Amino acid sequence: MKTKLLLASLFMVFLTSCSNDETATAEDNSVATSFLPLKNSNYWTYRISNQGTVTRDSLYVANDTIINTITYKKMKTRTVPNGFFSSTLRNNGVKIDGSKLVMTGDFNLNFGLTSPISLSLVDFIFFKENAVTNDLLSTSSGTVNQTVQNYPLTIDYTLKTVCDGSLATFTSPNGTIYTDVKKTKVILNLKIVSYQTIAGIQVPITLMNAQDVITSTQYYSKNIGMVYTNTVINYQLNSIPGVTLPIPSSGNQTQEEFLSNYHLN
Repeated sequence: MKTKLLLASLFMVFLTSCSNDETATAEDNSVATSFLPLKNSNYWTYRISNQGTVTRDSLYVANDTIINTITYKKMKTRTVPNGFFSSTLRNNGVKIDGSKLVMTGDFNLNFGLTSPISLSLVDFIFFKENAVTNDLLSTSSGTVNQTVQNYPLTIDYTLKTVCDGSLATFTSPNGTIYTDVKKTKVILNLKIVSYQTIAGIQVPITLMNAQDVITSTQYYSKNIGMVYTNTVINYQLNSIPGVTLPIPSSGNQTQEEFLSNYHLN
């Protein structure tokens, strides 16, 4: 089964209405952040490099949208995106909340399963301007149940965002130089268990020990937006004698997203 670092589709991951434990910092009354300008018709075009394949994403601010009586900006893409960053924002609501950028909407994760794992988040913080290195911005955890090729899977997950520091100057791997850059790390930890009935007794079989499956480091430049993302998918399943797992036994892929051009109103 083919693993895709359409991590793009791949991620931002899943939290259905099952347990949702989100942690956010206290309300900020500081000046509104300008690290992702959110005016209608603003757009950013990215070159996506994924295991030797190069594609292009175009992300833009489409319109205002009301979610639970709160106004957000609706983020859209010109076509189905390949990059992780554009995929996580696509068709979701984003708003500036003081020094924070928060997101409300649905996401999908697919790392070889026959169907994606589905996640919903409410005001999940994915950037905070005045955070310091290692500050926890948001966390969300829960359990998803899914059957894949007759294997009932119980997937425990924790999604979190962490401040990864600031840079006065940042040179993107494509050679472009940006100033006043702040970094956010997005981390998805998964554990997968399958409950099998043996001799009339339900026995848990751990297919994958808890591990960080996705780590995405995002670079934001003041008055521009997200300028570079490096996303790594890395996991190892347990070897179970006599069992052919419905998921690739391991994965180790890297995807990069480079800002090509942008327009801000």
